[in-house]
Parts: sequence; structure tokens; C-alpha cells
Amino acid sequence: MTDSPVPQTTEPSTAQLERRILDAIRRGASMADIAALRHHTEIQTPAGAIEALKDGNARFFSGKSGRPELDVNERRAQIMGQTPYAAILACSDSRVPVELVFDVGLGDLFVVRVAGNVVGESELGTLEYAIEHLDVHLVMVMGHESCGAVAAALLPPEQLAQEPANLQAIIQRISPSLEGLPRIRDKKARMREAVLNNVRHQVHALRRESVIQAAEGRGQIQVIGGYYEIGSGAVDFLIDDADLQP
Repeated sequence: MTDSPVPQTTEPSTAQLERRILDAIRRGASMADIAALRHHTEIQTPAGAIEALKDGNARFFSGKSGRPELDVNERRAQIMGQTPYAAILACSDSRVPVELVFDVGLGDLFVVRVAGNVVGESELGTLEYAIEHLDVHLVMVMGHESCGAVAAALLPPEQLAQEPANLQAIIQRISPSLEGLPRIRDKKARMREAVLNNVRHQVHALRRESVIQAAEGRGQIQVIGGYYEIGSGAVDFLIDDADLQP
């Protein structure tokens, strides 16, 4: 006689979640009840978060974005709290709308934006908040095609000296990643390599911090990189150690 197989639990689909929330609304559920329902069905692993981002970007890239919006009750329920599944450190470039690129709705991503997607005190503190208080399962550093901040870091020192002091401070956080950049004749290819080097550099800067090290060590999060092509809309994911090696 064999033991009966143990039922496997899986996360509900978006359609199932929507039905559950609608049923709760019809029963007269409070905003707190709806917020709790949403929280308990969120993505719970780094791998799940990566797949969700890949799926969303595939929809955006192919022109099939769903732009999942919340109805009025779900939107009001978010007053009770937020449950993003990933935190993304991205550039402030106006051509890089993070939520659109990953085809997500309100409350799905915790986004930090700064020129050159650099890791400074404010950015690090913000990401630490997402890890310690919002229980995100993924941290991504996302660079992009034709990044102006990275291009500025490639300028001669005499030109950089003409920039405002605070902008120079941002550029100085990029410059170390460009040391030893191979001489590539194709300007577009050289810029891509420079942006990727900066992404890898910022990922390693994050991984040196104690809060992030501890969260990775206990399996709560994974820190990865990404490169967004403005022209195509596609995001290249840098996940493995080989991809992230400077």
C-alpha cells in the first residue's frame, strides 16, 4: 500500500486572485481584509519575482501589455499597506518607465531612481527599507541603453570639472566601473559595455553591505542586474555570477 501523494500548493493565477478579491468585495469585506488577501497571494520567492519581471517585460516587448490596474476598492485597500515583490534601482532617465517596462500595476514594485542607477547612502537606505520592512524578494540594478550619466563618466577630466559639484559626485560613483574598459571602435557597443560594467559595479557595491548580505544569506532576496534597450523595449537579465562578473 503506497502513501497518498501530498497535495502541492501553488500560488493562484491573476484571474483567481481577481475572483477572490471580487468575492470579498461582494461580501462586504473591509479595506483591511482586501489588503490582507492581496498580501497572502503575493510572490514569495526570488525565483518567482524574476519570472514575474520576465513575463511582464515579454508582454511589454511584444506589444501585449496588460497594464493591470486596480479597481477603486483595491486601490483604497492599499492605504492599509504595500506589498511589492521586488525593489528596482533604476536610472531617472524619462525614457525608462520601470512599471511600464515590466507591465505591472500599483503596489507591485518598489522603485528607486537616480541618474546612473548608482548606489549612494540614500539609495542604499531606501533599498534596506524595502528589504527589512516590505519583505521584497528581489533587488535589481537596471541600467539602460544610451545612459547620459555613464556617457558623462567617459568624458575627459577637464570637461567633467565643468559640471556642478553634486552631479560630479554621482559621476564619481560610476567612474571606477569604467577603468580598464576595452577599446571598442563601435560607439554603441562601447556604451553598452560601459553601462553593463556600471550595473555590475553597483550590484557588487550592494552585495558588500551587511543588510543585503544577510538577506541574501537567509534566502529572502537575490540581487541581480538588468539592461534595458530603449529601442526594442527588451530587458536583458544578469542573474548568474558569470553574468555579474566585472
